[in-house]
Amino acid sequence: MKFGVYVHIPYCVQRCSYCDFATYKQDEIIPSKDYLDILRKEISDRSGAVPYRIIETVYFGGGTPSLLDPSDIQSILECLSMAGFLFSPNIEITLEANPGTVSEKKLLGYVNAGVNRISVGAQTFDAKLLKDIGRFHSPKDTEVTLSLLRAINLNYSFDLLFALPNQTQELLAYDLEKVLEYQPPHLSPYCLTLPKNHKLQINRPSDDRQIEMFNHIDRALLANGYSSYEISNYAKPGFESRHNQLYWDDSPYWGVGLSSHSYFKQGSWGTRFWNPSSIEEYEKQVARTSAPSASIKDYLEPSQYEDLKIHEALSDYCYTFLRTARGLSEGALRCKFGDSLQSLVTDKLRLLLDRGLVSKTADTWFITSDGKMISNHIFENVHFTASCINR
Repeated sequence: MKFGVYVHIPYCVQRCSYCDFATYKQDEIIPSKDYLDILRKEISDRSGAVPYRIIETVYFGGGTPSLLDPSDIQSILECLSMAGFLFSPNIEITLEANPGTVSEKKLLGYVNAGVNRISVGAQTFDAKLLKDIGRFHSPKDTEVTLSLLRAINLNYSFDLLFALPNQTQELLAYDLEKVLEYQPPHLSPYCLTLPKNHKLQINRPSDDRQIEMFNHIDRALLANGYSSYEISNYAKPGFESRHNQLYWDDSPYWGVGLSSHSYFKQGSWGTRFWNPSSIEEYEKQVARTSAPSASIKDYLEPSQYEDLKIHEALSDYCYTFLRTARGLSEGALRCKFGDSLQSLVTDKLRLLLDRGLVSKTADTWFITSDGKMISNHIFENVHFTASCINR
């Protein structure tokens, strides 16, 4: 069974106004040395309650993990090893890095520590747009970072943010032209998502323009040899993110660090759990969890975990597989949930088939290009409640 570990590093140079992750400016919380001590203690003390031993992927996310020294990253990986975990021979170890926070020496230090993939949070090549969304790095910083990655032949992904305030189709075309000069192995285009009254909603492209922007990105990437293996992820053949695929194919993962989330295939339908988002609560909770336990729940408050009910597991299963190019297999559905629930899902999807939002091969359902534009609507149609299951 595939299994991965997510490591949350909450430190940032600045906190972007559109970010809803548990992140802080470097001087706002405890020093990183103290945080890493807590994180390593969490790994050591709770590892015995993790029912998986072979790690296929490790993902250092945040925040900005590239603010840490390579020795810090190495210490976390060594802690996992000392806690009894085994690293797969072809393990994927990804580290998120913002332009302007890495040098050649630092990147080579990460490689020596075990990192073999970088995720570059560039967002856009336009200086004004970067300033408008509160990013501190410059387009030049991004170009320097991409050149370094290419020079040392390190696998990486590029994050492209679109539908920004005052962004036009021409500015988006420029972003695509610039990034395709470097031909990153993996590219993740994200539509800026904001609460209704957020200040960055002012002068954003209309919904129709946002759809045009996504279509423009899709056409450009497909024409340049990328495949769309998930709604927001494109890759050259063989460079798909193996860690992200864990989230989409019902595989278990363990999140360590502040506010991190996990999923274990325990109980009837799986268990989800999460750490506190308050640094004070996280520190207190880890401090009092030294006694070994066979269950991760013994370290958490009841409000920090949920044993999934069958309707919740079914909904999650449909969402995640429909997001991917693999699609949702009726045979796999039947194997996991039985004939009646497979039929229930199929009946829901047939209604979307008539509207051209999904397509179907002999056994598998896929979201169409039109469906991707309103994927949330599709997921609403395969959201199930207890009453749906029990009637």
